Amino acid sequence: MFEVETSLTQCLEKFFGFDSFKGQQEAIITSLMEGKDTFVIMPTGGGKSLCYQLPALVSEGTAIIISPLIALMKNQVDALRNFGNEDGIAHFLNSSLTKVEITKVKKDITDGKTKLLYVAPESLTKEANITFFKEIKISFFAIDEAHCISEWGHDFRPEYRRLRPIIEEIGKVPIIALTATATPKVQQDIQKNLGMTSANLYKSSFNRSNLFYEVRPKQNAIKEIIKYIKGQSGKSGIVYCLSRKKVDELAETLRVNGIKALPYHAGLEAKERAKTQDMFLMEDIDVIVATIAFGMGIDKPDVRFVIHHDIPKSLEGYYQETGRGGRDGGEGNCVTFYSHDDIVKLEKFMKGKPVAEQEIGKQLLHETVSYAETSSCRRKFLLHYFGEEFNEEGCGGMCDNCRNPKQKFEGMDDVALAIEAILDVKEKFKTKDIIHILLGDVTSTIKAYKHNELECYGKGAEDNKNEKYWNAIIRQALVSGLLEKDVENYGLLKVTKEGNKFMDEPSSIMVTKDHDYEGTESDSEEIEGGNKGGSGADAALFAALKDLLKQTAHKLKLPPYVIFQELSLEEMAIQYPIKMDELVNITGVGQGKAQKFGKPFLDLIANYVEENEIDRPLDMVVKSIVNKSGLKVHIIQNIDRKLPLEDVASAKGLSLQDLISEIESIVHSGTKLNICYYINDIIDDDKQQEALEYFKESQSDSIEEAINELGEEDYTETEIRLMRIRFMSEFGN
Repeated sequence: MFEVETSLTQCLEKFFGFDSFKGQQEAIITSLMEGKDTFVIMPTGGGKSLCYQLPALVSEGTAIIISPLIALMKNQVDALRNFGNEDGIAHFLNSSLTKVEITKVKKDITDGKTKLLYVAPESLTKEANITFFKEIKISFFAIDEAHCISEWGHDFRPEYRRLRPIIEEIGKVPIIALTATATPKVQQDIQKNLGMTSANLYKSSFNRSNLFYEVRPKQNAIKEIIKYIKGQSGKSGIVYCLSRKKVDELAETLRVNGIKALPYHAGLEAKERAKTQDMFLMEDIDVIVATIAFGMGIDKPDVRFVIHHDIPKSLEGYYQETGRGGRDGGEGNCVTFYSHDDIVKLEKFMKGKPVAEQEIGKQLLHETVSYAETSSCRRKFLLHYFGEEFNEEGCGGMCDNCRNPKQKFEGMDDVALAIEAILDVKEKFKTKDIIHILLGDVTSTIKAYKHNELECYGKGAEDNKNEKYWNAIIRQALVSGLLEKDVENYGLLKVTKEGNKFMDEPSSIMVTKDHDYEGTESDSEEIEGGNKGGSGADAALFAALKDLLKQTAHKLKLPPYVIFQELSLEEMAIQYPIKMDELVNITGVGQGKAQKFGKPFLDLIANYVEENEIDRPLDMVVKSIVNKSGLKVHIIQNIDRKLPLEDVASAKGLSLQDLISEIESIVHSGTKLNICYYINDIIDDDKQQEALEYFKESQSDSIEEAINELGEEDYTETEIRLMRIRFMSEFGN
């Protein structure tokens, strides 16, 4: 069925400019060209695409490439068109095309110009397309991203389940299925669903030796990301986030901090996504911020870093996303920010889904948690997950745990105790149940199955051993091959042959305690409030700034808080601003306040930095995007027009108290607002004068103290807050 005039190597050189094949590429291509169904598991960057592109170019007819990613289709079609003079050599057929464009594609295929046609699975199932495909000569079908077939894959697409019957309806030709990530379970699922159990299987090693894997606690993640990217100046990178909203926010934050970045997610127009992709490939931007859920399919060989702002839902997803780094064999750094709070969030997202789907989701998530929290070699853990044995010595310090190893301790007795518990319950329970037994917990499962009567019950609770400790023990017994999980049965723990041998003759097994990522800062706190100061502040500088604040306040006959609040001083003692544009990025310091009071504070900090030879964390002076900028403009404009505050609040769906809080925030940052027109209508002149005198003399801006002093029978809390706003605006701004 194939017409090959020259050798495969000559074709490779003619079309792609390479003089030799990589890994198993030649064997895979030969298998397909001999008319055999072929199944390829090859990691990202291994050269999967060439395995179907080359045979398509040298064969008679058109190869149909089924791909879920519109972005990848466009990217590959553009690349393929460079191999010949004829644009029609490759096309794609998906929802982004107009009727005129579809007619052109079909004409090129009928005229024999098109060797590769990329099709979305939804397009393949359309009756009109099925009829058309029956009329043309098809060389073979290639199913890319084949893991989408499996419910156990990280990117399950129900429409992929319908591919086999449709392909059979179109006609009998060879099928090549390809994926960059497949656990043994997913592999089995793909082959069964595609009717490819007897296909030639080619599985490459999943080890990407040039990738460095690192997991960091999620503290000040946005600042850390900006700092990291600025340290990689001019290099290309991808940042993954969990939600579209976060993608948009983070891309904007990177931009205002001088980083050339754009967002990329399914909520954007197709044209905008295509433009962003082209800008990334052409290096007009350095960083793409994308959703985890949306497969990007950007085939760029020199992506130097892949950052996960949020932990992915599965290790398959993580592996594929990190695999987009260093495809050219060069540097590829994979940095993940992890907080257990993110896992809780992901678990909440599963609520309401069918029970079977929730169970699968929880198991996949548990593996991700295990990877993030392990103190053992991350590369070994990852490869074990994909069914590949690996000696951690081969990592060569290319993960954070091998580069900075934690102290190991002898775990022989505890591993034996865990295995004993698994055998005692006849290998019919999951990790969490085994841990409950070892710790002597009282749960409904333990009561129902009378596990409290087992000899091992409660034996693991001594020496302050807890759930985290036993998780680490069981996890390392799994990676060592002493235990395995029965994924068909929701992850029940089973003892392997090696595990039984170990029980007969226990031998030394060194283990490490897991990392502890509890109590990491949640993202919303980080964005809304900025750095809360205190713990990270330079104590000597903070004390000097407080002294200067007192002197300035005394000289201007104003309370200190009118000039700068303590929170602002704390942040100055962390960030060391020495220029006006750096000072305005400090929480609570707007342009007006910086201009009016800032110079002596900047001078003090500059002298302090010089005298103490401080290396300023300039890249950590993060300019934040003001999510409420539209609201701020609305408030200022309507107060200038002297509209009643109730009307201003109502227009934005706010309560009066919420509006007052927004006004307080605006005034604290140094913007002058005149609300006297409103105050004059509700507070008489004598009371206003008394309140102003109080705030002039008081060293505190506390509302409670003001009410106590002025009398709660005379003033409401709202009146006090309004008078404090008037005072701050008139005397401080």
